[in-house]
Amino acid sequence: MTELSGGPSLPQERRIVTAIPGPKSQELLARKTAAVASGVGTVMPVFAARAGGGVIEDVDGNSLIDFGSGIAVTSVGSSAEAVVRRATAQLADFTHTCFMVTPYEGYVQVCEELAALTPGDHPKKSALFNSGAEAVENAVKIARAYTKRQAVVVFDHGYHGRTNLTMALTAKNMPYKHGFGPFAPEVYRVPVAYPYRWLTGPEHCADEAAAQAIDMITKQVGPDNVAAIIIEPILGEGGFIEPAPGFLPKIADFARANGIVFVADEIQSGFCRTGRWFASEHENLVPDLITTAKGIAGGLPLAAVTGRAEIMDAAHAGGLGGTYGGNPVACAAALGAIQTMRDLDLNAEAQRIEHIMKTRLAALQDKHDIIGDLRGRGAMIAIELVKSGSKDPNPEATAAVAKACHAAGLLVLTCGTYGNVLRFLPPLVIGEELLNEGLDVLEEAFGQL
Repeated sequence: MTELSGGPSLPQERRIVTAIPGPKSQELLARKTAAVASGVGTVMPVFAARAGGGVIEDVDGNSLIDFGSGIAVTSVGSSAEAVVRRATAQLADFTHTCFMVTPYEGYVQVCEELAALTPGDHPKKSALFNSGAEAVENAVKIARAYTKRQAVVVFDHGYHGRTNLTMALTAKNMPYKHGFGPFAPEVYRVPVAYPYRWLTGPEHCADEAAAQAIDMITKQVGPDNVAAIIIEPILGEGGFIEPAPGFLPKIADFARANGIVFVADEIQSGFCRTGRWFASEHENLVPDLITTAKGIAGGLPLAAVTGRAEIMDAAHAGGLGGTYGGNPVACAAALGAIQTMRDLDLNAEAQRIEHIMKTRLAALQDKHDIIGDLRGRGAMIAIELVKSGSKDPNPEATAAVAKACHAAGLLVLTCGTYGNVLRFLPPLVIGEELLNEGLDVLEEAFGQL
C-alpha cells in the first residue's frame, strides 16, 4: 500500500475520525512532556504527520483546516512543489559549507531577489540569517554601525523576538519577557496609532499618535542619539493592528529628517501575506532596512536584512554572519517559494482571501457584539473580542472560541497584548470551499458561547 505524501496532493478536506487530540497524539504528548522543556508550549496538542494546501493531517488521521500557516510561514503551502524540488536537488549536492568559508550561488540569488522585490529602486544589499529575531538584532547592529548612535525606538504592542535584545524591543511581558531580564539597554518605547483603542477616536489617531511619538523621542531620547526606529507595518503578535493611515509615513519622514535608520519589520507581514509583496507598499513606504523571515522559504529556516547598500555596507568585514545563516538548502527553498508566489500570483490570492474573509467576518460581527473590531489586509486578518457593551478585552471568550474551533478541526491562533484577538493566517493557496468551511466552523464556535 502506498503511503500518502503531503504537499499539494493531500486531499483538501476537513476530516475528524477521533477526538482532538486523538490517542496517538496523546501518546506523543506524554513523550513531549517528558522530553521537551516546559517553556516550549503548543497551541493545539495534535502531532502533524502530513500537510499541504490548506490542511494539516495528524498522526491519528484527522485532517484539520489550517488558518495558521505555521504562523505565516507556509504561505505557499506546506511542501510546495517548487520548494521541495529545489531543496531536494540542493540536498543531493551539499547541505552546508558556511557561506563565510566557501560561498555558493544560492545565497547570492536570494539576495538578488530581495533587492528586486523589496520597496524602492535604490541600490540594495542583503545579509541572510536563520530567524526573525536574528534579522532584527542584525538590523540594529547595522543601524548602529552606520549612524554611530546607540538608541533604538520601538512601539507599543510591537513584537520583535525572544532573544535578549529583541525581548527588550518587544512590548508584551507575558509570555515573552516575564522573568527573563535584565534586558538590553538603550531601547525606548513610544505610542503607536491603534485606531480601535485611540481615546479620541480613529479619525484623530494618526496625527495624535505621531505627534506623541515624535515628542517623546525628541524630549526623552534626542533624535541625534537614535540609531534606528523599528516598526511592523502591521503589528503581528500585538493584535494585527493596522496603524492609522498616515502614521507610518509621518514616522518615516521624521526618521529621514533626523538621519535615523527606518526599519520595517516585515517578518510576519512580508511575501504576499497582505496582498502586496510587502505591507510597507500599502502606504508607499520605502524603508531604509527591511527584515524578513517566516514566509521567505516555504517552511525552511531563513531570514534576511535588506536595505540601502550604503547602510548595509557600514558593518566591518566579519561583523555580520553566522554559521548557518543563508544555509544552501534554505536558500534553494526560498527560490522555490518566490517562484511559486510569482507563478500562482499569490498577491492576488491574498486579496481574494481578504474579500471572502472580511465579508463573512463582517456578517459574524453583526450577529455578535463581542466582536469589537475586524481588521487586517490580505490573508492577515483578525477580530478583536470585547465584553458586551464595552471595549474591555475579552480573553476568556477568545480562548473559548479557539478551543471550540480546535475541537471541530479548525486550527486558529490567538494574539494581542490583551490576549483577546483571533488571528487568521491561512495558506495563500487554500481553496475557496475549504476557506468557507473553516469560516463555517468559526461561526459555529461563536454560536456555542
